[in-house]
Amino acid sequence: MTNEHEILESYLESTSIAQQQIDSYNRFISIGIKKVIEANSLVEPDVADFAIKFKGIRLEPPMVIESDSSIKRILPHEALARNLMYSAPMYLTYVPVISGIEKLDAQDEAYVGELPVMIKSNLCFTKNMSREQLITEHEDPDDPGGYFIIKGTERVLIGIEDLAPNRMLTTKEKDMFSTRIFSTTLSFRSKCTINRDEYGVYTLLFPTISKGVDLILVLKALGLSKEEILNSVTNEDVKNDFMVNIEVSDAKDMTSTEALLQLGKNTAPNQAQSYQQKRAEMQLDTYILPHLGSAPEDRKGKALFLIKMAERSSLLAYNYIKADDRDHYANKRVRLAGDLMEDLFNTAFRGFVKDVKYHVERTTARGRKLTVKTNINPDTLTEKILYSMSTGSWPAGQTGVSQVLERTNMMSTFAHLRRVKSPLAKKHPHFKARDVHGTTIGKICPSETPEGTEVGLTKYLAIMSKVSVGADSNLLESTLKNLKLI
Repeated sequence: MTNEHEILESYLESTSIAQQQIDSYNRFISIGIKKVIEANSLVEPDVADFAIKFKGIRLEPPMVIESDSSIKRILPHEALARNLMYSAPMYLTYVPVISGIEKLDAQDEAYVGELPVMIKSNLCFTKNMSREQLITEHEDPDDPGGYFIIKGTERVLIGIEDLAPNRMLTTKEKDMFSTRIFSTTLSFRSKCTINRDEYGVYTLLFPTISKGVDLILVLKALGLSKEEILNSVTNEDVKNDFMVNIEVSDAKDMTSTEALLQLGKNTAPNQAQSYQQKRAEMQLDTYILPHLGSAPEDRKGKALFLIKMAERSSLLAYNYIKADDRDHYANKRVRLAGDLMEDLFNTAFRGFVKDVKYHVERTTARGRKLTVKTNINPDTLTEKILYSMSTGSWPAGQTGVSQVLERTNMMSTFAHLRRVKSPLAKKHPHFKARDVHGTTIGKICPSETPEGTEVGLTKYLAIMSKVSVGADSNLLESTLKNLKLI
């Protein structure tokens, strides 16, 4: 008789039950952490002709500094027994920039704090140990990893299920046809919506405004002419909608500059004209589709993207396309330990950059000799990371992200490591979101979910489901451009 669980056993022998957490964290320490430092690499204090540039970061294996100042390696079981944090020291390479010139001979590195290390990740000592070695080192050979040790407590980061960023979703509500997108960059998320009413008139909604703005006014402010707007649409019915919008819009005969000033008047009434213009430019560059860029040269691309969004709303109104299903799993993304750590590290690192800036300014104001190393306080970064890891409150306002790992029995530990939570409110009925959706087959377990208010919102990954860590969209885009496919 053959073993009916042969495939499953073979899979679990080669793959940890917490593999999705480990892969995600490995991506963070190899790519994510560098991305955050690149985005915040320049410290520009209010000091004449002086700046600091951060070049890169180096992570060392987990260490502990003993009371006699000796440094030795530490293993997970020791960190647990001694109530320590299992963490890697971080060293940041910096170079002073004087009068816009990088002084490479003064390049140095400074210790900037500790980064919690995930058990069985690439930074962990136990990753490449054999079963015999683990037993010799007093480690559990069957431990799946995928959690952190913070001050002697095992903590796991819960996966958060969210709508896919930078992806258009077109839906129908009563007589309104809406296309929305969660435009997301490393540190900012902006929800942009285009609504088409029953008469075919478009309004645009984005952060910082309370009521919708005329789409044609925004397209004009972004630099498109009437002809360009109509030429970028091929479908006759959609073209008709745009003609109606141009006809009823107050901005139909405005130039780009006039449209920009009008947008400023709408969003900042009774203010000085120069302020209104600045405000309108900031809204176009920062709050409308930030994932396409925040420079003035990106405006044309944003305008064409908004036309595409409006086009989708019209196509749905004329029944050319079907409405998107928000609960379809292709429109969802599960954010695991690596993505959550990237968010946390990004917020902590920005605080650290502000702190360095403040110290440099204070040192100069007191007339002391300026050295970079003395102005770097390693506690700033560690404290912010530790606070979120210990309390579970994340920078984006989520709570319960970091939880104490359940050790009631082996099964509850495995389940906890594969838990996925939806950010929807528990009190709300959300019937459709709680239902089992056909597209989750093989990805999410259809029966394992708590009873009561959490039903269908707290889920568990299926045993053999694997979560891919995602690809770099910029790399993909440049490859497609090189192949002349876009």
